[in-house]
Amino acid sequence: MLKSVVRAVGAAVRVSSAASSTARALPLSCPTLRSPSSATTRPFTRSLWMLNNNGTSSGYRPKLFSSKVLNPSVSCGCGGLHTEGDKAFGEFLSDEIKEERKIQKNKSLPKMSGGWELEMNGTEAKLTRSVAGEKVTVTFNVNNSIPPNFEEEAEQGQQKSAAEEEPEIVSSPNFVVEVTKQASKHSLVFDCHFPEDEMSHGEGEEESDIFAIREVSFQPEGDSDWKETSYTLNTDSLDWALYDHLMDFLADRGVDNTFADEMMELSTAIEHQEYIKFLEDLVGFVKCN
Repeated sequence: MLKSVVRAVGAAVRVSSAASSTARALPLSCPTLRSPSSATTRPFTRSLWMLNNNGTSSGYRPKLFSSKVLNPSVSCGCGGLHTEGDKAFGEFLSDEIKEERKIQKNKSLPKMSGGWELEMNGTEAKLTRSVAGEKVTVTFNVNNSIPPNFEEEAEQGQQKSAAEEEPEIVSSPNFVVEVTKQASKHSLVFDCHFPEDEMSHGEGEEESDIFAIREVSFQPEGDSDWKETSYTLNTDSLDWALYDHLMDFLADRGVDNTFADEMMELSTAIEHQEYIKFLEDLVGFVKCN
């Protein structure tokens, strides 16, 4: 009789333990709603995937937000998309090309004085000349050569008169001067640029330099890439006397203010030609010509 009672009590304890264990395991498999005051309240969220996929669990995964894709309004052999926006874009570009051709100053590239020979490679220009057995090469690229036009009057809120002309766009690219001697395996290379303000190195100078030397270095002859392992002289903290001698060295080889003026004129003409060519390529791409 006593054994039966013990077995009955043991069975009851096991049943009670199982029920308690089930209650503890329940939140892991089936979360229940909790009161807002509960410290473990989880916010009710739904993923964008569920919102977009209407709650389905199919293998197909559409875009995050579904959108209508307009069918081509015009059919052509290119198989591309043609919309009303493309049509308006093409018309705008055609008008823009006409206006740019009207204001184009140089139909052909201007010539450089001093016996410089021009060689073009896309947007890169190379000017070369020989001086008493030395070869001088000036290289520049017209990309990103138009400085931003920050007008003080606009910043001060003053309105320009209708009769006032827009400022002329001038290309002032950075350029590299390479001087090579016949008996040397290295070239003396100058990294130059056009500062925003004309530079002046001393009082009483009648004419200031319109370009400046940023860095000077010896580089292997013929290498197009600037080797960072070669010592580079930065002119920011350079003695003005040494700087003036470097500028005179360039002037003696034809790289002076006259050259800089003519180079800017040439660069401006090249940049404008490339801009018009880009617009023509763009309108052809949009219209699929």
